[in-house]
Amino acid sequence: MKSTLFDSAGKKKSDIELPALFSVPIREDIVAKSFESQRFLARQEYGTYAEAGKRHSASGTISHRRHEWKGHYGKGIARLPRKTMWRRGTQFYWVGAEVSQTRGGRSAHPPKPGFAFRKINKKEAELAFNIALASTFNKDLVKKHYTSLSVHPVSSVIESLPTKTKELLSAIKNIFGDALSIAVKKKSTRAGVGKARGRRYKKTAGLLIVTGNAEKAKFSGIDVKPLNAVSVIDLYPLGRLTLYTAKAIEEIENKNKENKK
Repeated sequence: MKSTLFDSAGKKKSDIELPALFSVPIREDIVAKSFESQRFLARQEYGTYAEAGKRHSASGTISHRRHEWKGHYGKGIARLPRKTMWRRGTQFYWVGAEVSQTRGGRSAHPPKPGFAFRKINKKEAELAFNIALASTFNKDLVKKHYTSLSVHPVSSVIESLPTKTKELLSAIKNIFGDALSIAVKKKSTRAGVGKARGRRYKKTAGLLIVTGNAEKAKFSGIDVKPLNAVSVIDLYPLGRLTLYTAKAIEEIENKNKENKK
C-alpha cells in the first residue's frame, strides 16, 4: 500500500510505501473485543466498604416464643435484628439495625468493589492494534466514521511537524482540505437536562498525530501521541483521521520486522 509523503508545510513531496502492517484484513470484531478489554483496564474501581451498615451488636432476629429470655411474645413488633439501647429487667428498648430498611443499616444492593476484567490473548490484542492502525488508511471506514464530510480524505504521512500551531493548521488544510473542520477538537455545552447528569459537555476527538517515540510535539486543540503511547482506544471507532510522521512509519516498520522474527 502506498501513501503520499508531505513536507512540513503540507506540500506533496513524494509517494511512500507503507509497511505491510497497513494491509492486514479488517476484522472489526477483534478490535471491538480489544477495545472493551482496554476500556475495563482503564476503569477506576469503586464500591462500598464490605462492612458498611453491619458493624452493630444486633444479631439474628427477635424471638416470639413464650417465656423466652429477651423474647417479644405479645409485643407486636417485627422480627428484625435489633440492638439494645437500654433495658429495665425484662423490658428492652431496641432499635432495628443491620438490615437495609433500618436507620444506619446496610445498603440493599450496593456496587460491589472489584469487577471482572475482559480477557484477551496477547496475539489477539496485537492483531487488533495492527487492524486499528490499518483502518486509518481504509477509505470505506473513514467515510463511515465521518459522515458529515462530502469529501473523505484518508490518513497521510508528514515528513516532520512544524513548531507552531498556526503553521500546523496551515499544513493540515493543505493535506486534508475541508477536513480541517473536524481536525481540531471542539467542545460545546450540551442542551437539555444532560447538563445535570454528569455529561455537561460534548466534545469531538479531532485529528490524531502519531509521532516517533523520540519526537516531541504539542499543539493546542490536536491530539499528539508517540507511537508507544497509542492504543486501540485512541483509534476506535475504526477509521479515525490520523497524520503519521515519517519517523513513526519507520518505527512501525522496524517493530513489524521484529515481531516476524
